[in-house]
Amino acid sequence: MTGPAAGLSRRVAAGPAAGLSSRPPARRRIPGALALALVVAAAAASVVGCSGGATTSGPPAGGPTRPGGEHAGAHAAAASTRPGDGSANADLVARGGQFAISCRFSHRAPDDPIVHPGHPGRSHLHDFFGNVSTDASSTARTLARAGTTCGKVQDRAAYWVPALLRGGRPVDPTAADAYYRVAAGVDARSVRPYPYGLKMLAGDAMATSPQPRSVVAWGCGRRPDVSAAPPTCPRGAPLDLRVTFPDCWDGEHLDSADHVSHVAYSGRSGCPASHPVAMPQLTLVAHFPVSGPPPADLDLAPGSLLGGHADFLNAWEPAALAREVRSCLRRGIVCSIPGGTFGVSKLS
Repeated sequence: MTGPAAGLSRRVAAGPAAGLSSRPPARRRIPGALALALVVAAAAASVVGCSGGATTSGPPAGGPTRPGGEHAGAHAAAASTRPGDGSANADLVARGGQFAISCRFSHRAPDDPIVHPGHPGRSHLHDFFGNVSTDASSTARTLARAGTTCGKVQDRAAYWVPALLRGGRPVDPTAADAYYRVAAGVDARSVRPYPYGLKMLAGDAMATSPQPRSVVAWGCGRRPDVSAAPPTCPRGAPLDLRVTFPDCWDGEHLDSADHVSHVAYSGRSGCPASHPVAMPQLTLVAHFPVSGPPPADLDLAPGSLLGGHADFLNAWEPAALAREVRSCLRRGIVCSIPGGTFGVSKLS
């Protein structure tokens, strides 16, 4: 894999202005078996009841744009093309340390501050979660000054996925869950928080064939069964889109010319030498109120249900994120699990 293009080097910037941090929540150690039982019980109940970040300016280089305004290569898979264990999207049950955030749907816009920074309306339609101010011109600095729809106020990061369409009209998602875990094969003690302002993409908006289900998958209400296309979901466990991000960083760049070369997926032996810094493994699960057989007119904004992808712009308060990584991931503790449609059930 070739490295990031010259001239796009980004050193890790300082965090947001002081005064945004808060006291860490109280936690207690949860035995793995109890955590597993709690998550399984929650899933069963659902079924039964049913510094600033660096930016690049102008449109991305390297090729023409596709219909809908999306750059052809911008959402291609990262250097190491899939997680080493392959189970991240299917296995939403805690396996080792974890913290999880649930975020309400915030807003929708044809913007993408990573692929098309400073160019409102150039992207296909996206659904945004977390930071309420995310638009085409967003940076970590601007996000730090805004509020969030997430259950933890220190999480001012921006999360987004392509809009789900039915008959050409957007379907409002109910929420998105962000699972932060340690990838299989990675030494938990080596995991570091994301650098402030890091930008990541996962999945390929222009895919013309099924993507690896370990990167992009469709599921039903946190159940373990996933597929490359939307499945038939029962009313109590509606449709969701699951995307797992790269978890290894090159240690230097917050972004790259193709928006993927600065990060990679870990393998069974951890992070590759080209991307030696282990980070949390982020799996984003966007929930949609769609059940029953998939409607024939269901689509994603890029123009195909095969084009599932997600984006992440880190604007977590650095001290808060570092605390979560240190207290939960490195120690192998399940600090929180998603609970209900919105909100995080804190096991503390």
